[in-house]
Amino acid sequence: PIYIRFGEIFLAHGYFIISFLLKLFLIGSSQIFYASLCCAQSSSVVNDSLPVSSASPASQPWQQLLLELSETEDFETTLWEDYEEDLEELAQHPMNLNVATREELEQLPFLTASQVEDIQAYVYRYGGMKSMAELALIPSISWYQRQLMDYFFYVADVTRQDFPGIKTIVRYGKHELMGMLKVPFYERKGDVMGADGYLGYKYKHGVRYQFRYGDYVKMGVVGAQDAGEPFGSGKNSLGYDFYSFYIQLKKLGRWKNITLGRYRLHEGLGLILNNDFSFGKLSILSSFGRSMPSTIRVHSSRSSANYLQGAAATCSLMKGLDITGFVSYRKIDATLSSNGGIKTILKTGLHRTSSEIAKQDVASNTLVGGNINYHHAGWHAGATAFYTSFSLPLTPNTSQLYKRFSPVGDQFWNASIDYGYISHRWNIAGETATGDCGAIATLNTISYQFTDHFLLMALQRFYSARYYSLFSNSFSEGSAVQDENGAYLGFTWTPASRWNITAYSDFAYFVWPKYQTRESTHSWDNLVSIIFQASRSLALGGRIRYKDKAGTTTERLRLYANLKNAKWFAKTSVEFSENKQASLMENEKGTISRGYMLNENLGTSWRWLRLSGSFGYFHTQDYSSRIYVYEPGLLYQMSFGSFYGEGIRYALVARSEINEHLLVIAKLGTTDYFDRNRISSGKQEIAGSRQMDLEIQVKWKW
Repeated sequence: PIYIRFGEIFLAHGYFIISFLLKLFLIGSSQIFYASLCCAQSSSVVNDSLPVSSASPASQPWQQLLLELSETEDFETTLWEDYEEDLEELAQHPMNLNVATREELEQLPFLTASQVEDIQAYVYRYGGMKSMAELALIPSISWYQRQLMDYFFYVADVTRQDFPGIKTIVRYGKHELMGMLKVPFYERKGDVMGADGYLGYKYKHGVRYQFRYGDYVKMGVVGAQDAGEPFGSGKNSLGYDFYSFYIQLKKLGRWKNITLGRYRLHEGLGLILNNDFSFGKLSILSSFGRSMPSTIRVHSSRSSANYLQGAAATCSLMKGLDITGFVSYRKIDATLSSNGGIKTILKTGLHRTSSEIAKQDVASNTLVGGNINYHHAGWHAGATAFYTSFSLPLTPNTSQLYKRFSPVGDQFWNASIDYGYISHRWNIAGETATGDCGAIATLNTISYQFTDHFLLMALQRFYSARYYSLFSNSFSEGSAVQDENGAYLGFTWTPASRWNITAYSDFAYFVWPKYQTRESTHSWDNLVSIIFQASRSLALGGRIRYKDKAGTTTERLRLYANLKNAKWFAKTSVEFSENKQASLMENEKGTISRGYMLNENLGTSWRWLRLSGSFGYFHTQDYSSRIYVYEPGLLYQMSFGSFYGEGIRYALVARSEINEHLLVIAKLGTTDYFDRNRISSGKQEIAGSRQMDLEIQVKWKW
């Protein structure tokens, strides 16, 4: 049983855990003592199903929520930064809850499908809400969720409005102009410009302009430059290395959404088409395992990989019946094989050297498809299909075992059906897909809310080894929707008003050999998270994770304490990790790597100035026991780094809203290593043990 394994972990490393808990107590005791004095005269009981995360002057509560809903590895495999950008923009431009659509409500990761139904049913029954406080009359919405919704929605009278005229849009629309610059106080080996170095300067910078009028019109352009890329020369004669442009119209009569330029799509559960955000193993519990609606988002981030280019639109044919069509044509980076085919599609977006530039835009991709879906009385069903082609054939090296069933050729198609049912207690969702591969993939979830305090969810997936879709992104243990059979069971439980327990167990089996393996493998992943809300100002939490995959065992433990009030916040955390790798030789022992990190975050606000800082000491034996830590950063960025070896990491963020038009954010971050005199390798090598960067962001809106 898993609880016995967790006991063994604690016994094996109890000394280290107790030792660092003492350090944690010494660092945080003064803060806790002060907070208890402040709260003694105004203590309150929190009667919620979810705990309160630490809100801070420099980090909004919904940003903290993203961290609590994720495992550490999620930040390597999912598009958290793009999703954070969407939530940041929604927080800056809240929507009227009385007219919010189901699709708009389901953008929020902390609302379940049944809660969305409850909100819309309340608005319909009572003719709208008079204030956000009325959310308390919906039993399924907890106090914590109501606080978070205040950041994304407001309540106003429902007035029937047609799509505004051009004069109204031009006169009352809002403009935003933002610039970003990153200055490194060090030199990489490639920063010495020349035949062996990068072709551009070491500075990373970008600009972003956006115009919007309410929920109706959004248009903008983004320009981005990575460090080392040439600016205004060669293929970048127009300045930046990457541009994104978009125009989006919503609520234009029957047309729910019309988007031109660069965009992202999410259809069904993502088995054939999803270049947008996808829920992970922990975050899927908070969403009650719901399926995502057919979603079209503009691509306003710096990412030069996960987007489509062309046009997409959704039209409402009748109540509950929507149809979506999309077409895309774009250039892609690729490594070519000796016969002129595409050996590997590149998604890094880096063009710093002659060899990287030689792989830029060497091929093109065309995509045409559509989706139709129907909702009625809690039932929903849909179908998605697309055809895609490449200007050069895909020619992967299929002699390598893990690439044996990779797509080969220049024309492909995929099709799927998605289905489900939603009620107050039940949520059933699924998708089954196929394609020219002649194989199938299916993903099905079922959730049941036994009481307001206990939710149970089960998930099953079968992805054939022969199945593939070039645009899929869905729930999986591996890196692709291919060659995986698995079962997942998770629950959330609130045994008392101040407690929240979340846990899951996931087993996956891979029939065909994966990378660096030569036989079938399996994975068993388990996590337990416990949070205690002592008061509105103090929260304590812990999380333990055990994962066994292909002979490698990873164990992680996180303990933390959050303190906050209206003017300041503090978060003390300690992380442990252990990685065990079995030996390939029968008579040899495997390797064991351990590590830990002690981290402190502090912040305060004074009038127009907000300051936050972080300091952490890390000590791991090697990269396999690396530690992940979040830092407050700039707008539209998830600042989440991994650390290994021995050293310290410290950063300071200053945010100043000088007036209602001008916002300035600056972040100075430094990593000092004690176990090396060189950082990284190749052209990224730094001849020293310190890495310091200054990031500046200026935003002007009018």
